[in-house]
Amino acid sequence: MNRPIRSISLVLGVLLLALLANITVIQVVLAGDYRDRPGNQRNLLEEYDRERGPILVGPNPVARSVETGNTLTYLREYDNGPLYAPITGFYSLVYGATGLERTENRVLTGRSSLFVVDRAEQLFAGREPRGGAVTTTIDARAQRAAFTGLRGKRGAVVAIEPATGRVLASVQSPSFDPNILSSHDPEAIREYYATLEADPAKPLLNRPIVSLNPPGSTFKVVTAAAALASGRFTPDSVLPGPRSYNLPDSIKKIRNWNGLPCGPDNLVTLREALEMSCNTAFAWLGNELGADALRTQAEAMGFETSFEIPLRAAASRFPADPDDPQTAMSAIGQFDVRATALQMAMVAAAVGNNGRVMEPYLVQEVRGPDLAVLKTTEPTAFGEAMTPLNAVQLADMMVGVVEDGTGSNAQIPGVRVAGKTGTAQTGNDNPAVAWFIAFAPAESPEVAVAVVVEDAGAAEVSGNQLAAPIARSVIEAVLRR
Repeated sequence: MNRPIRSISLVLGVLLLALLANITVIQVVLAGDYRDRPGNQRNLLEEYDRERGPILVGPNPVARSVETGNTLTYLREYDNGPLYAPITGFYSLVYGATGLERTENRVLTGRSSLFVVDRAEQLFAGREPRGGAVTTTIDARAQRAAFTGLRGKRGAVVAIEPATGRVLASVQSPSFDPNILSSHDPEAIREYYATLEADPAKPLLNRPIVSLNPPGSTFKVVTAAAALASGRFTPDSVLPGPRSYNLPDSIKKIRNWNGLPCGPDNLVTLREALEMSCNTAFAWLGNELGADALRTQAEAMGFETSFEIPLRAAASRFPADPDDPQTAMSAIGQFDVRATALQMAMVAAAVGNNGRVMEPYLVQEVRGPDLAVLKTTEPTAFGEAMTPLNAVQLADMMVGVVEDGTGSNAQIPGVRVAGKTGTAQTGNDNPAVAWFIAFAPAESPEVAVAVVVEDAGAAEVSGNQLAAPIARSVIEAVLRR
């Protein structure tokens, strides 16, 4: 009789220890994670009783809290809400927080460990707790230029400072109004959210850092970088550039966008092939280099890495094991190559920054409730994607694209702009995607930009027609011209 009782006691003891361990893990180890989860309404209700700190673009708040005099003491308001929505996100009573409102929540609520001294002062002084401020890296003029350029289109723009990785612009179209989602009217919030969810254009998708599209001919910059890195090719190396290229072991062909050969006697230099965006030359070049070389170069520029800026970006990708025909297609940014606007801005920035790739970041400073700077983000190198010499050569080739090739709409008087056009098909029944990537000034870049227009129609030269003018306006805004 005693043995079963001892056994039951032992089991109950083990279960009690397991329960205590589980409670300890939840309340101590995972408490912060549970508290900061999107949709934690209990936490949100507590936070509505304290003044949430602002999100700043320069000295100006683009998200701030205002007193209501109601049960929910503070209301979150967004100046130019749709303009900055991909950055701020929203702060919703119903759906929780997104964007910097989520990733920087502990700063904005004043719960970050950076505010230990400030919280103690507030406690002893009997003051209401206040949140800290987050200063973004965004350039207001560049953001506005990108937003205006995308109006009426579906797509995204990302601009980066090449030397540091600072994100100067992050814009999507269509966008949404975070003011409605952050109101104190649950019915209005749900109705607006349902409308956004049902929209086939997906305005809630953070296009600049999440939307993956085939990069088309902008990927030829990566292929050209791999060619220079191989030591087998220079900008003046001669490549075959016929009207069409027979894919290895296939009856399919790759054709040039204009249906013509790329040079006399079907021959073209690497420099000229980039300027005129010669598909057949780069498809041939991809097969000469091989998939491994292309993948290595792409990964060195950031492909296959999910960057946190601190918003988490989707990882751009290069096919895992393409055969020769697929490698040829991948070399011109087709097949299963996919990239975000952030990634292609990083490709341009790498060339402009002497081959060095910088980690992109969106938060410049964390400030206390009194706006005193508590923390500043320091630029961090991701890696070396090219030698400085190869980067200079490729930059000069990209200048040729704008001055003498397919990127003429990016020209700015008095400024040497380096760029590359791109167009890609996303499917038989889908419109083409138009791209343009660039950096300027070419000799000492202040900005690198990527523009993607997802509903470009079927025009083969739409990268220059649709995307290049937007890139030009963003560059002009940064250069204040």
